[in-house]
Amino acid sequence: MMTFEVSIPDLGRAGLLRVPDGPVLAGMVALHPANDPGRDQPTFEHLAATVVPLGYAVLSYDRRADPDGGDVPFALQAADALAALRWLSDHQGVPVGLWAFSQGTWVAGLVAAESDLVSFLALLGCPGVSPATQMRFHTDELLRRAGHDATARAEALALRAALEDLIRGDLDRERAAALLDAHRDRPWFPLTYLPDDVPVGLPAWTDMDHDPAPVYARVTCPVLLVYGAEENCVPVAASVGVWRRAAEAAGNADLTIVEVPGMGHWPAEGNRRDVAGISPDYTRALADWFART
Repeated sequence: MMTFEVSIPDLGRAGLLRVPDGPVLAGMVALHPANDPGRDQPTFEHLAATVVPLGYAVLSYDRRADPDGGDVPFALQAADALAALRWLSDHQGVPVGLWAFSQGTWVAGLVAAESDLVSFLALLGCPGVSPATQMRFHTDELLRRAGHDATARAEALALRAALEDLIRGDLDRERAAALLDAHRDRPWFPLTYLPDDVPVGLPAWTDMDHDPAPVYARVTCPVLLVYGAEENCVPVAASVGVWRRAAEAAGNADLTIVEVPGMGHWPAEGNRRDVAGISPDYTRALADWFART
């Protein structure tokens, strides 16, 4: 495998390109989870180690920063991903697709629905629901696994829903502040991903209510979905149901769904965040699918 720093003019940022020693048969762009914007991270490194020997080129880049301090809007991430795909297609002259993890899977769906350039999607921990719904599931699951009872979980969900209404403009700041004051000392509060106080400048959450179902229904390329059997971040059953209905609506018969035993949202057992800790079952699922695709 050879690794190069490359310039992608339409992206405005450098990229990291990994290519096989032999012929390049296809290429892919790797898209980021929410918590890691870098072009060189363990999941990308593992992806390259797994698929480059099969003849794939892997391109990654640093995600742009959001000037408002929140999540980068999906539309901007999708535009960057498409620019990277075009560059990879032009420079390698091969079919190209997308690999994405977590937040990046919403973006990958948007690109595949809009561009015929996308020849395949490989999606790890892909939500079939909106970001707001996904975060409600995630926080509720964290409380459940921590042993909190139904009353505590209902309070946490109601508090999170109220803060979502604040962001939407459907709840005033005084009421939101009072709700935070009333619940800040609850033992479950640190698991909610909510602020201690209402920020002066509330960050925008542009895609909070993004519904991916109609987007996925326009995806016609081969799709691989990989979920951990111990997933605590994404509602797997609901997400798989959305994808199955979308594939049927799109007439897409090439939908592969793999559930990896012992794996949570991150593709490893336990809390390891390095390449060595990544699940061999996930590696095998990835290699098997890309060897066939």
